[in-house]
Amino acid sequence: MVWSIATERIYMTKAKTMRPVLAACAASAICVAGLLASPVQPARANTYSNLVNAQSQHAASVQREAHLKQQLAGASTELADKIMELDDLTNNKIVAAQDKVTQANADAATAQEEADAAASRLEAAQKDKEDLEAQIEKTGKDYDDAHAAVAQLAREEQHGSDASEIMSVVTGASSTKDFVNSMQSRDALSRNEANAASSAATELNTSMNRSERLDAIEKQIATLKTQADNKAAAAQSAAETAQNERDALEQLRQEGEARRNELTGMVSSLKSQSAKQAAQTVLIASQVDSYNQQYIKEQATANGQVSSGQQSTGGSAAPAPSAPAPSAPSGGSTSAGGSTGQGTSNGDVGNRYVAGQCTWYAYNRRKEMGIGTPSFLHNGGQWYIYAPQYGLRVDHSPQVGAALSFPPGVAGADGYYGHVAVVEAVYGNSILISEMNVKGEFIVSQRVLYNPGQYWYVH
Repeated sequence: MVWSIATERIYMTKAKTMRPVLAACAASAICVAGLLASPVQPARANTYSNLVNAQSQHAASVQREAHLKQQLAGASTELADKIMELDDLTNNKIVAAQDKVTQANADAATAQEEADAAASRLEAAQKDKEDLEAQIEKTGKDYDDAHAAVAQLAREEQHGSDASEIMSVVTGASSTKDFVNSMQSRDALSRNEANAASSAATELNTSMNRSERLDAIEKQIATLKTQADNKAAAAQSAAETAQNERDALEQLRQEGEARRNELTGMVSSLKSQSAKQAAQTVLIASQVDSYNQQYIKEQATANGQVSSGQQSTGGSAAPAPSAPAPSAPSGGSTSAGGSTGQGTSNGDVGNRYVAGQCTWYAYNRRKEMGIGTPSFLHNGGQWYIYAPQYGLRVDHSPQVGAALSFPPGVAGADGYYGHVAVVEAVYGNSILISEMNVKGEFIVSQRVLYNPGQYWYVH
C-alpha cells in the first residue's frame, strides 16, 4: 500500500481515538520508531531508453561530421581541422560535460537531502531521550505507562466503534502487557511503516520499563549518529564531484570561445560557398552555447524575475494579425546599420519585450549587430506588419541581421503569437537563423531554413 493523504487521514482518525492509550504507553517509543529511516528505493534508470538515446545521438554526430567533411572538401587541411574540432567541442564534448554536470548536481542535491534527513532523525531521537529522562526524573524509572493509559481511557468515557473496539481489547487482556501487545497488533493493520520501523515500534512498545526504553533510545541514537555522519560525508563528496564537473565544463567553454575567436578571422579565406556555410554554422552553434550561458547567469542574478510566458510588449495581448501583408515603403529608411540599410532609432527606447521570449532575444541580437529595433513591434508574428510604421524596410529578401517575422502557425511558430528570429547567414537557397524560446524560455537555438524567399524580413 502506498502512503497517501487519504491513508494518513484514516490513520490519524484512528490515532485520535487511541491517543489516550498511545500517548502514555508509547510516547517515546512511537517517536523513535518514526525516526527509523525507511529503506531508500534504489533509482532505476531506463537502461534501454538511455542506450537508444545514446545511439541516436552518436548516429546524429556521425552524420553531422560526415556532412561537414563533405562541405569542407577543398579547404585547407588546417582550417578544416579547426572547424571540425570546434564542432566536436560544441556538439559533443560540451554536451557530454553538461550532462555530467546535471547528473552531478542532482546527485549532490539528493545526498544533501539524505544528510539533512539523517541529521533531523538524530536530533529528534535526542529530543525523545531528553523527554523520557524528564519523565523518569518526575515519576521514576518503574512507572507503568501502559497501566496509566488504560486508566486514562476509562476516564475519557469515549463512545463509538473505535472506542468499543479498544475497550474489547482492554477487557479481553489478561495483563497490561497483553493489552499493549494486542494494541500493537491492531494498530499495525492501519499503519504503513517500513518493516524496520514496525519492528522497532513493537520492541519499544512492549518494553514496560522506562529504563529499558531509555537504553533502546540510546542505542538508536548511536546508530543514527553513524548514519548521519556517513550521509554528511557522502554529501560533501558529491558536492565536490559536482564542482569538479562544473569546472571541467567551464574549461571546455573557455576553450570553445578561444577556438571560435581564432576561427572567425580565418573564415574569409575559404573559397567555396559550402565551406563558408559549414564554418558559419559551426561558429553560430558555438555562439549559441555562449548566449545560453550568458542568459543563465543573468537569470541567476535577476532576483527571481518571472516572464509572463507570452510574446507581447506587456498589458493585454494583441490579437493575431489578419491584416494583409505590407508592401515595402517607397521612401528610404532611417538607417543605423551603415550601407546595409538596416535598423532605425525611430521608436527604439530600449528592450521593452518580455524577457526570455523570441522578441526580447531578437531585439538584443540585432543590437549586438549594430542594428536598431523599435521597442513596440508587438508579438513576433506582427513585426513585419508594424515595422513599416517606423520606416523599416520589409520584404522577402533575407539579409544577415534581418528579423524573420513568422506569422502564427508558419514554420512551427506559435498559433497565436507567431515568432521572430534573426538571420545569421545567407546561402544559396537557405539561411541560418538564431532564435529564442523554441526549446524553452531564455534558451537560444539555431536552425537552417530553405526557400528563404517565402518569409517576411524586417531590415
